[in-house]
Amino acid sequence: MTDVPPPEHSAATDRYHRILAVLRRHGLMIYGGIHPERVPVPGVANGTLLLIGTASTFWDKFCAAPEGTDASPDPIDRYSTRVLTALAEQLQAINVYFPFGEPPYAPFVAWALASGRAFTSPSQMLVHDEVGMLISYRGALHFDEIFALPTPRHTRSPCETCVALPCLSTCPAHALVDAGPYKLAACHDHLDTPQGAECMASGCIARRACPLSAGAGRPTAQNTHHMRYFHRP
Repeated sequence: MTDVPPPEHSAATDRYHRILAVLRRHGLMIYGGIHPERVPVPGVANGTLLLIGTASTFWDKFCAAPEGTDASPDPIDRYSTRVLTALAEQLQAINVYFPFGEPPYAPFVAWALASGRAFTSPSQMLVHDEVGMLISYRGALHFDEIFALPTPRHTRSPCETCVALPCLSTCPAHALVDAGPYKLAACHDHLDTPQGAECMASGCIARRACPLSAGAGRPTAQNTHHMRYFHRP
């Protein structure tokens, strides 16, 4: 999957696509961008902020990296930190942010919504215009220059035209309700039962059921890894 390029071509648009090409060598992609001078967002005042997430090739790249084989805790966070810190220097970003680690936490949810490429689904979880509910932000790169960004695919949430709303109807634990809070305890309780084996083995059924989630191209092993970290003993 690739971001849709803008119709015009210039040095500014080439900057975006050169960055995207470098990210893809590491199994990453651009989940959206913001010009804070035009769309005010918390924590950043100027330049260009690019939100970085996993691409369909992420799992293979990660498994081939030292973090994928060393059996130490938090391997994906460590991979993201190492790779994006190095790329920030290589790409001449002025800062790099992560959605994990110690507080104060960067406001990734606010940034995602401000990008115009992520929306709040009826389940209250984020849904992305390309990877659906299998959205996984790994970091953000802040550049001091302003360069052109592709126009978001949707002007309104894609959920508005989704009739089936499988993010609500497929959860076997009924942990997701329309515009209601996520019932975390019900989810964990379900995962402790034999009936929760499918979610543990293949990933959250509701997240996978989102029609846009197919765009993530995510292998089952990656979903299984995330579920093990989510539902630890």
